[in-house]
Amino acid sequence: MRITALPELTPDLDTIDLFDPDRYRTDCQHGVWRTLRQRRPVWRQRAANGSEFWSVTRHTDCGQVLRDTGTFSSTDGTILASVGVGDSAGGQTITLMDPPEHTEVRLPAMRLLGRSGVQRRIQQVSDRVDALVRPFFADGGGDFTALSHRLPMAMFGDLMGVPEELWEDIARSAAVSIAPEEEQGRSGETIDEIMRNAHHELFVAFAEALRFRRRHPGDDLLTVLSTMKPGGKRMSDQRVLLNCYSYVLGAHSTTPHVAGHTLLAMMEQPELWASVASDQDLLPVLVEEGTRWTSPTHHLIRRATKDTTLAGVKIAAGDWVCAWVASANRDETVFDTPYRFRLDRRPNPHLGFGAGPHFCIGTHLSRAALTMLFDCLLRKGTVMELAGEPAHLRSNWINGLTHLPVLIRELDHAKHTDGT
Repeated sequence: MRITALPELTPDLDTIDLFDPDRYRTDCQHGVWRTLRQRRPVWRQRAANGSEFWSVTRHTDCGQVLRDTGTFSSTDGTILASVGVGDSAGGQTITLMDPPEHTEVRLPAMRLLGRSGVQRRIQQVSDRVDALVRPFFADGGGDFTALSHRLPMAMFGDLMGVPEELWEDIARSAAVSIAPEEEQGRSGETIDEIMRNAHHELFVAFAEALRFRRRHPGDDLLTVLSTMKPGGKRMSDQRVLLNCYSYVLGAHSTTPHVAGHTLLAMMEQPELWASVASDQDLLPVLVEEGTRWTSPTHHLIRRATKDTTLAGVKIAAGDWVCAWVASANRDETVFDTPYRFRLDRRPNPHLGFGAGPHFCIGTHLSRAALTMLFDCLLRKGTVMELAGEPAHLRSNWINGLTHLPVLIRELDHAKHTDGT
């Protein structure tokens, strides 16, 4: 989705359709979200299949929906595509279960994915990210999305325990799963055929990786998943593979898109590039503000387990509730000048990694990898420039780029020695 400066309010609520994915490819939706925050912070609309859902757009209300798992459940689905139909993997994967079952599955994985676990792997991740970026510089740039889509496996593949020869296939199939419409334009297949093929390829790769780890167990996520016993019973292979899918989709739906939109903002606003290039201590701030700015997942879905109220609006048990994270991250009551990319934004209570029990388990890894990535990109003596028009993902779920042409330009000697 294009991210613009202060967007205009939408005069007529009847023209709003937040479900339609086409709107996200060509237009900025922040004007719509701003309108709803001001006029209808909890607003009912319909999905394409006719099922109704509530759109929640204020930071406080979105935070409540995400944190109160006793009232707003994840088990029936977490994206708009689930509204009215649910998710067949409900209750089986870490993203589609609620505490206490969710906690029982999450805690063993946190030993690997928490701050200390990531710190143990930090040099390995740094080497992988550096190896990913080097050819991009050697080629003088190119399509940055091709690089960014490989970033999740570079940062996560070793920790997950997947043999490196499977990374490229997993990255490609994960990208197709997130954006099947893009593949449709190339293959001519139906969306259902594309999704079925992508899922098949992912599960074939995960099954191969699981067999490998059974023969060679290690300090990795696949070994943890295959040996944990939630409820006192070891997971079936099918459930292990479903959780692999959940982790991989989580990584591919966030990190590469923060990378792309943050780099785009830096190329469109050269003062950001200059500031971070001259002060590497700003890298973690860049990543945090880049996550808020991008809001890689536009929304997260929950389903009410009981009658409740939200911002004075009655929500009935069974109602679908959509927390528009992208809107929450522009809430003027929480963020000063929310439509500016600011390197002095402290604190920065964005919901880009979610909130509550489902706060993204890979947050520490994602932050570390993104910091390393931009450390590599901000090499002295070079600057990156747009080499063409970016193309945006057609999705009401993921705020991503499908094409970001970049030219790497050497700074002239005078500018380089001046440190600019």
